[in-house]
Amino acid sequence: MFEKSSHRVVFAFGLAALLMLAAACEQPPPAEQQPAAANKIPVTTSSDKARELFLTGRDLNERLRGTDSHEYFTQAIELDPNFAWAHLQAGFTGSTAQEFWDHLESSVAASADASDGERLLILATEARAKGRPAEQMEHLSELVAAYPSDERAHNALGAAHFGRQEYEQAIEHYRHAIDINPDFSQPYNQKGYAHRFLGDYEAAEASFQKYVELIPDDPNPYDSYAELLMKRGRFDESIDKYGEALDQDSNFIASYIGIANNQMFMGQGEAARQTLAELSGVARNVGEMRAAHLWSARSYLHEGNHDKALEKCGEMSALAEEKSDYAALAGDRNLMGDILLEAGRLDEAAESYAQSIEAIEQAMVEDDVKENVRRNIHFDETRVALARGDTERAKATAETYAELVAAEQIPFEVRQSHKLLGMIALAEGSHAGAVLHLEQANQQNPQVLFLLAKAHRILGNDEDARTYCDHAANFNALSGTYAYVRTAAQEMLAAL
Repeated sequence: MFEKSSHRVVFAFGLAALLMLAAACEQPPPAEQQPAAANKIPVTTSSDKARELFLTGRDLNERLRGTDSHEYFTQAIELDPNFAWAHLQAGFTGSTAQEFWDHLESSVAASADASDGERLLILATEARAKGRPAEQMEHLSELVAAYPSDERAHNALGAAHFGRQEYEQAIEHYRHAIDINPDFSQPYNQKGYAHRFLGDYEAAEASFQKYVELIPDDPNPYDSYAELLMKRGRFDESIDKYGEALDQDSNFIASYIGIANNQMFMGQGEAARQTLAELSGVARNVGEMRAAHLWSARSYLHEGNHDKALEKCGEMSALAEEKSDYAALAGDRNLMGDILLEAGRLDEAAESYAQSIEAIEQAMVEDDVKENVRRNIHFDETRVALARGDTERAKATAETYAELVAAEQIPFEVRQSHKLLGMIALAEGSHAGAVLHLEQANQQNPQVLFLLAKAHRILGNDEDARTYCDHAANFNALSGTYAYVRTAAQEMLAAL
């Protein structure tokens, strides 16, 4: 499993109240930084015990055992409510979107009393979460310049490049991290995924094998290796490797999801849902329960059963509503809009997208987060207009989206904008123009790959059509859009 980061206005008032209470009872010792060893990012806290708990949690989280690590971060915060880095990690490992935003704001508020390195990490995370990618890269570049001998600094910058699909640059920083500390396991995992996304499966396999060698008693190395096997269509081997991950930790939810995806790709939908029912049985928090519902919904989408998929999304949304997690609920409504759009239920899709906006407006997150969602409603409205055959409205909405995206320059949104322009070009019969835009869209999205195959086929570029169609048909990876195109891509591939 590759590193994924996971969103109430933070309890700034609650934190201030705790600090005032502490001052009234007894004056706490000043925050102390861990002595900087070999120019490493210090860990700043007023409590030695909190530092110990934090380091244990950080080690677990770096091995992708987020749920296991979360309790250590929360215990550290109980001992030192102003522990900035612990708040950041608690946000990453929490079970709800709202929890992430709560801890992020607490982390930012406490960062003024932390070390420069911690502050840069926190500000970079805030920038990323709020849609300011240039600012994120600026902070992380400054971090690496200040701590060139810290493997975590290079790993963080590598992860930022990875998220921008700048895989060569990501690999460069992962190699720096490994050179600094060959026993630091996380960059081997991420480097393996970067090689995989570049199509260099041999280098990916070597990275994952080293990852297994470093921490053989942990589940994630086997899980990551299993994902590579799944990508290569070796489904039975992949399931066995996921089983090895679960042998190490029967609560490692990513491996249940991986097994279920293999089963989906093998046409075994009922078996996939049974695997996900097992995940529900071991789920330790609402986030893990929601994951089981989400992937069950996607299993139905692979069978073309939109009603059952929506039913599962409804169960997932009910969990968010119970927690008043409106940020998560906004994402659920957007997903349901996508499913309704694929089902051709266009009025319902438009309504669901509108409900997504209504939900985010109720979320206790900062306005720039809400603005990101408001901006991306134009992406959804363009697709609805295209599905209705209203090309003129689609063009007008896509133009508005492109202008908003150009102002923000968020790489993901730039690629989304090119996808829209490619879809419009296809609808208007401008197939060369479609290729031009779609080649600048997300190449890790099987929908984009399938659209490229269609455009090249019409242009008579049979080899390119076959290549893109093969990539779409045999995408064989965890994806939110694969189910929408897999069967059609397989049928096209057979006809080419």
